[in-house]
Amino acid sequence: MEPYNKHQSIAALMRRSNVDTDQIIPKQFLKKVERSGFGIHLFHDWRFNEDGSDNADFELNKAEFKDAKILVVGDNFGCGSSREHAPWAIEDYGFNTIISTSYADIFYNNCFKNSILPIIATKEQLAKLMDEIAANEGVSFTVDVENQELITPAGNGFKFEIDPFRKDNLIKGLDDIGLTLEQTDSIDQYEAKHKQNFPWLWA
Repeated sequence: MEPYNKHQSIAALMRRSNVDTDQIIPKQFLKKVERSGFGIHLFHDWRFNEDGSDNADFELNKAEFKDAKILVVGDNFGCGSSREHAPWAIEDYGFNTIISTSYADIFYNNCFKNSILPIIATKEQLAKLMDEIAANEGVSFTVDVENQELITPAGNGFKFEIDPFRKDNLIKGLDDIGLTLEQTDSIDQYEAKHKQNFPWLWA
């Protein structure tokens, strides 16, 4: 998992609430167990026309939002099924930060396992961010995880909450597998002791 560092990026605006995981990554694309390769299908039914061409009316297809790493969305993002493919698609597309007032619990937890920071804003804070982007599409925000702060050119940033354990894992780039690998020496010691005490189990 990629370490999450302080960064400045274009903030893309998607004024949609209750975006479910079937819209984030439609079911017909859930054919792989690898985390990569899903970004091309992110928001597929909204991004593309029936003939496969880009839908000019879809927000993220705007040239101003190209290469954005921050996604600003409406309430209750990531609701619906618990498919982890949803954060896989978001991360593979290029986003590492989402800002909303609320998230579905399973989606929220899965974000942290995939190097995505889901920032929770108040309704007032989110409205100001959306207005700032709408007034200046292509504007960049700064996300400082260490100091738990979002900074914007118009001064609409704020301090955000994050669990200390999750914060540390994001900064270090550790997912569940990475956390386990940090204990390799202890695991090896346990297995050696177990083999010595119960040799018949290793015959």
